[in-house]
Amino acid sequence: MTHHRPRGPRRPIAALGVATASALVLAACAGGGAAEDSATEYSGEYTGPAVELSFWNGFTGGDGPFMEQMVADFNAEHENIEVVSNTQPWGDLYQRMPAALTAGEGPDVAVIHLDQMATFAARNLLTPLDGLADGVGLSADDFTDEVWTAGEFGDARYGIPLDVHSLAMYYNTDHFEQAGITEAPTDEASLMAALDALQEAGFETPFWMPNRWPAHLMNLSLQWQFGGEPYAGDGSAVEFAEEAGIRALEWQRGIVEAGYSPAEVAIDAQYLAFKNGETSITWDGIWQINDLEASGLPYAAAPIPVIGENAAVWANSHNFVIPRQSGADDNTVAAAQVFVAWMSEQSGTWAGSGMIPARQSVRDSGVLDGTAQGIVAEQIDAMRFLPPVPGIGTVQAETLEVAVSEGILGTASPEDAMTAAASDAEKLLEENRAAFGD
Repeated sequence: MTHHRPRGPRRPIAALGVATASALVLAACAGGGAAEDSATEYSGEYTGPAVELSFWNGFTGGDGPFMEQMVADFNAEHENIEVVSNTQPWGDLYQRMPAALTAGEGPDVAVIHLDQMATFAARNLLTPLDGLADGVGLSADDFTDEVWTAGEFGDARYGIPLDVHSLAMYYNTDHFEQAGITEAPTDEASLMAALDALQEAGFETPFWMPNRWPAHLMNLSLQWQFGGEPYAGDGSAVEFAEEAGIRALEWQRGIVEAGYSPAEVAIDAQYLAFKNGETSITWDGIWQINDLEASGLPYAAAPIPVIGENAAVWANSHNFVIPRQSGADDNTVAAAQVFVAWMSEQSGTWAGSGMIPARQSVRDSGVLDGTAQGIVAEQIDAMRFLPPVPGIGTVQAETLEVAVSEGILGTASPEDAMTAAASDAEKLLEENRAAFGD
């Protein structure tokens, strides 16, 4: 897509803030209809009358054509189901969906990110999909533990994982050749050696450190690498101001202080500079792969280096969900289940979008052979997700993202920035627990 506008959980999601939380509070009792208790049993096929399914997704960029082709293929194979896509920026989707469902004007099926799942599930806006997962034969055996368990909330499953998408390291192969670097850096020592060699070769600022997106995703990755956790798993505590979080932000600020990066790098500037050949290394999401391929830039992708003691990298996942639609009937729900099951089974096609199929069986089929994301997928067990806590996206946007920006810019020390943000985050988590009934 051009998730540098806005493919994964980018600025539009961060900008939701209190607006989305408020919308979900208003929609606390939304839903109902046939999907109320996931009563429609998955049978493997739909034999009812012709039905039209409204499918909401946020694939507005380069990944969009791949999703549209999959939808077209599904429609061609199912005479009595017509899926109609409503594609919109992720932020708009998350803001509109609660009220639309309450009014009976929302989607019959949708794709959302894992870090939004708990918020929607806590507000009774999603249909449990345990029966669908069992019917399709999906189990933890075909997924990493992280992505499989993240689709659960409370005692039920609400998401069917489509993909995993993480940060990756991209590097300019021409720059590396001129600097005499023969292998991608894998740890802090080799990264710093590469940066020094690149500077000696004339690339003055080879690794731009953004002060906003995706700086907080880099910070989360480093926190996990340093053995920390940003939040308690149940959302009861904020932990990003502890040693690992401060150490992570100090490392990011250190890239600027050492002269490897300009002092102030605005959102997207680091990616555009890399794509234009102005800088040598960047950390960004695998959603950039198709854009880089189209640009003609001589580049390669690799997992981000292990700066700390543990291999870890931030990741997210697109999941299919069946919302609780006011006025939904059994036929609509049954058809939606067939669509979700088919899309999961055909998710190898989705690899063309630059994403990593969530199912191990699909990855083992060879769909990632020779692809840039295939190299990143080799470390899928190191991918980490935010905990399934309602409202966690708002907390991130209003606290950690701000602290990371301040620390990288040097307007506050890493410790002061993280400590102040953690205090604010504690208050927001407490408000969320009250709002979401926990």
